[in-house]
Amino acid sequence: MKFPFSKSSMSDIKRDEDFLNYPVIYILNGEKEAYIGETVHFKNRMNAHLKTRRNVDYINLIKHEAFNRSATFHLETKLINYFLGDETYTLQNKSKTANDFTHNYYDKPYYDGEVFEELWQKLLQQKLVTHTLTQIENKDIFKISPFKELTLEQIDLKEKVLDFCEQQIPKEHQTYGSLLVIEGEAGVGKSVVLSSIFNTLQERASEGSSKLHRTENYLVVNHEEMFKTYKDIARQVKHLKAKNFDKPTPLINRLHRENKKVDIILVDEAHLLLTKSDTYNNFKQDNQLEELLKLAKVVVVIYDRDQVLKLKSLWGATTLDSLKEKSAHHAHYALTNQFRMQADKAVMTWIADFIAKEVKPLPQNTNYDLQAFATLEEMHQAIKAKNEKYGLSRVVSTFDYLHKKDGGTYYVKESNGTYQMPWNTTSPKYTWAEKPETIAEAGSIYTIQGFDLNYVGVVLGPSIRYKDGKLVIDTDRYMDKGAYTGADGIADVAEAKERIVLNSINILMKRGIKGLYIYASDEALRNQLLQAKQ
Repeated sequence: MKFPFSKSSMSDIKRDEDFLNYPVIYILNGEKEAYIGETVHFKNRMNAHLKTRRNVDYINLIKHEAFNRSATFHLETKLINYFLGDETYTLQNKSKTANDFTHNYYDKPYYDGEVFEELWQKLLQQKLVTHTLTQIENKDIFKISPFKELTLEQIDLKEKVLDFCEQQIPKEHQTYGSLLVIEGEAGVGKSVVLSSIFNTLQERASEGSSKLHRTENYLVVNHEEMFKTYKDIARQVKHLKAKNFDKPTPLINRLHRENKKVDIILVDEAHLLLTKSDTYNNFKQDNQLEELLKLAKVVVVIYDRDQVLKLKSLWGATTLDSLKEKSAHHAHYALTNQFRMQADKAVMTWIADFIAKEVKPLPQNTNYDLQAFATLEEMHQAIKAKNEKYGLSRVVSTFDYLHKKDGGTYYVKESNGTYQMPWNTTSPKYTWAEKPETIAEAGSIYTIQGFDLNYVGVVLGPSIRYKDGKLVIDTDRYMDKGAYTGADGIADVAEAKERIVLNSINILMKRGIKGLYIYASDEALRNQLLQAKQ
């Protein structure tokens, strides 16, 4: 049902309408903005909205004979997330409180599946939305939406972070602010939690009654593709501003130039922060996290020591511990539950063993699709087939092939044939995996870190070999020369270089939600994987 957003519309509703005292969902929309809500007192709620809400022209009422309060709570949250991913409207919604999340209720799969699909089809027919559910589910903006329904573990962590911020902001800090570290390996939902935390921080910054009122806060990430996604989210959520998202070096340099200290800085992918000066990239100090601690009252970082990709970003436990000691106050939390990969323990153990340089037989009788391929062409064809069926399936490669930032086209090449694929292309506007044409390309660690794919095909290039029953890393053949700059002060450079390459393999192998396909350039490794496949 659709009404004009007006007092007269409310007056015209008859008292005996069945939706007046039952749970319903509604969408308020104008030309560019929308608000999604649920209520059991429809007229009262609309009259309240009429007093305060602007830039909306219509009320779209959604009712269903099977609705109950748990279902409408859940479907409201789900609609908000899908509207964000649809990108038709800028959302006026604010984040939910922990008490608003409904994790389990009777017949939840029915509402999650059949009811929501029916609802979305009607919204498509009415042109309130423009993308299918599958199209939205494959978007990066959807996957780290600040409105995502968090798990109990994630909610608990979010509340602890917000409490930490509220406790530390009023305190007098000297040279260094307070530091909170969140650790977790690839795929445990770190960015989702951080996105949700930042959204709530910015809401509270605008609320007069909040302890965080008028705080100046930033979310930074030293990763171009993730930065694009966060900027996209800012465009779709009314109270988020693009100016509050930045990369670490520009923010550090600006705050030093202005001789200014801000309130809270959240850092995603903190393992990509520099731990050495890098004059080429205009960072002249010694450690980016240390500089951020000098420039904010509170710094919250998301960190995974197994995702460091450059010597100049190499983090040791001693480095982090020393910064904790320097900080005014510190806390440390961990996320542990794997969300990305729909893989059982056998698959996760196989990957862990591989990163430990042991090539074990591929797990059998698992729902996760783990395969090795004899040629790059075969693997690419298999990935293309999965992309046709599920979308968001891509080939990626270790950084073992020549690439220059000169606008030229460079290739990942099959070692036992003539097949080749363009690789490591970038776009200033779109994230790599979301561009349809990249199904014909191979991505690099820098185009895919932090993102999900449905199926990933990993090319293990010439630096990864198999000899004497073990994986061997030939660091001299790894072509990411920027990864090896900044070796000064590292006790065992050879070991550190090997760790960089193994970290890159670990990240690439953990991109796929449904499956991991592997092609090895080295003949001995390829044969071992194919034997393991048997």
